[in-house]
Amino acid sequence: MARLEDYVDRFQFARLERHDGILQMTLHSDGDTLQWGAGPHTELPEVFHTIGTDPDTKVIIMTGAGAGFTGPAGSSATVPRRTPEQWDATYWEGKHLLGNLLNVEVPIIAAVNGPALRHSELPLLSDIVLSAPHTTFQDSGHFMSGLTPGDGMHIIYPLLLGINRGRYFLLTGQQLDAEQARDLGLVAEVLPPADLLPRAWELARQLAQQPRLVLRYSRVLLTHKLKQELHDLLGYGLALEGLGSGQDYLDRGQGR
Repeated sequence: MARLEDYVDRFQFARLERHDGILQMTLHSDGDTLQWGAGPHTELPEVFHTIGTDPDTKVIIMTGAGAGFTGPAGSSATVPRRTPEQWDATYWEGKHLLGNLLNVEVPIIAAVNGPALRHSELPLLSDIVLSAPHTTFQDSGHFMSGLTPGDGMHIIYPLLLGINRGRYFLLTGQQLDAEQARDLGLVAEVLPPADLLPRAWELARQLAQQPRLVLRYSRVLLTHKLKQELHDLLGYGLALEGLGSGQDYLDRGQGR
């Protein structure tokens, strides 16, 4: 079992603080909006595993720093072109990134403080999703940048949006603003930026009044279907994404 005092200063991309059993996890890069890359991809599976084994946490709030949740927007120039051996680490980390998040057995509230352009599925796997008005949701790092959208995107968005809207979203690079996301059921509440975290804490305190086992088992029950979908399809999607990346690696002559 993990204890906050042992890991509170361990992570580069997650700032952690806890009050009255409520853990606020702020994702960031040098104190500003999290810039997705190899560092967060490697570290966040460990973050989620660690906080999920701390028995003193009753509720988690996940938010971002600065004016955005995750960035920058992806492009064909920044996508990884890797051999199968190089992709193996990405495959392992990708499975544990989402698997460890869903293995957290306490309720999670996402306070999405701005655009979520990379791995926007992370806040959407929370039990309650709140959003600032200027938030947008997009999968900029996959199909529109030349990669198969297999990093869990192929599961989460068709599940939340419906299969046809989900495929449209992934194949066109569509951005959903906060109001659209609320109307489509991805977001529960849209709040002014100054009210976003206070509302998350209000809800967290409300949830934290429940007995510990009720909190744990409610999270387990309400994520069961998501975990089944990930179990069946996440590794497959990551493998196909890696095949596409490897073929592009060869086409560019880098494998010769």
